Amino acid sequence: MKLITILLCVAASAQTPLQKAMDYMAAATKDGAFMGSVLVARDGKVLFSNGYGFANMEHNVPNTVDTKFRLGSITKQFAAVAVLQLEEQGKLNVKDPMCNYIPDCPDTWKPITIHHLLTHTSGLFNYTNDPEVYAKKIMLPSSQLESLGKIRNRPLRFSVGEKFEYSNSGYIALGAIIEKASGMTWDGYIKKSVLAAADMRDSGADDHAAVIKNRAVGYMGEKNAPYHDMTVPGAAGALYSTVQDLLRWDQALFSEKLLKKQNIERLFQPEKAKYAYGWLVDKQHGRTVYMHGGGIHGFSTTISRFPDEKLLVVALSNNSARATGKIGTDLAGIFCGVDVKPPTSRTAITLPAEALESFVGKYQLAPTATITIARDGAQLTAQLTGQDAFPIFPESKNSFFFRVVDAQLTFDFDAAGKVTGLTLHQNGRNMPAKRQ
Repeated sequence: MKLITILLCVAASAQTPLQKAMDYMAAATKDGAFMGSVLVARDGKVLFSNGYGFANMEHNVPNTVDTKFRLGSITKQFAAVAVLQLEEQGKLNVKDPMCNYIPDCPDTWKPITIHHLLTHTSGLFNYTNDPEVYAKKIMLPSSQLESLGKIRNRPLRFSVGEKFEYSNSGYIALGAIIEKASGMTWDGYIKKSVLAAADMRDSGADDHAAVIKNRAVGYMGEKNAPYHDMTVPGAAGALYSTVQDLLRWDQALFSEKLLKKQNIERLFQPEKAKYAYGWLVDKQHGRTVYMHGGGIHGFSTTISRFPDEKLLVVALSNNSARATGKIGTDLAGIFCGVDVKPPTSRTAITLPAEALESFVGKYQLAPTATITIARDGAQLTAQLTGQDAFPIFPESKNSFFFRVVDAQLTFDFDAAGKVTGLTLHQNGRNMPAKRQ
């Protein structure tokens, strides 16, 4: 596909990372492993940007740098800015109890502050982990308060402030707090006071009924993703944007367009587990990075900001490709001068139907997480609790790989040849799961 945007630095050395990035993405998009848009910029200037695959497969509409993708959990950083703006306006304080803004709070929620919600230290049960609350009801509209009400009788996962545990419920609560404090809908406030301030003209809260030019269709492999009413994720994950608008976002965060300087700095002050306000603060390629990923039915996203180098890397996909995070990491490495090898193709073998059937079942990965292996003819899929199902492909009698996810599954057998468990290999970790 034709390169959409290339702005070269004057130095001849800039040719090397550019060519590496082009070669890397050619390999990463082979066989449809990734489709979407990517962008790398330094100090506000685009170094590399392109679209791959299709925004709409049925009509052969290509992805470009203008394609609009659902952001998933990248939405959280916009909600965090909205909260700090309202604090600057004197309409709330992050030390306030959430129950000052949420009606009919159970007693267990009363110690939770806005700060706890922002940093995932509230202990609120993550509503996306319960299929009865989330997976089976994603087609039904739900306000922030209605979504929050579905978990009000759930016990806290731990004592408030004790530790970090990622919870979309906390940001649903923040959406309701933004509405109460501002007197506007959460998305109306963000559109007026956050997106407009950052000059993000191609971003907003997704709405199935609205006609949104250049909006991508979401896919899961070669199938359309299931319908997801975007009132359900709300402030935890309902925004859409483009790679170019996220560059505007990055640049606004280097200014005082959105917040005073000291409050911009608060966004990136890590608490437990290196999580700050809508951002993970970590090290990557020996450099400080502010980053976050997003995943929502049919879409996978990542954004990484390297503040010392003023380097930005964005990858947005309209296929539920968890490999998006690796693409972002590797593109950052290329432009940081790290030796990054392009992904290699993997070849699937054919297994008989009875062998495939033997893997079907549920495997307990953690107390609240299972991996479900299902079969549709000659195709197996793997689905982690609260996430999409992805096709898996055999490369040996007990090892399967994902084409669109940077992970692998290895199955265990007993002496009689019965499947007893599996191990998920991802991000350098080996996570065993017993068959239920």
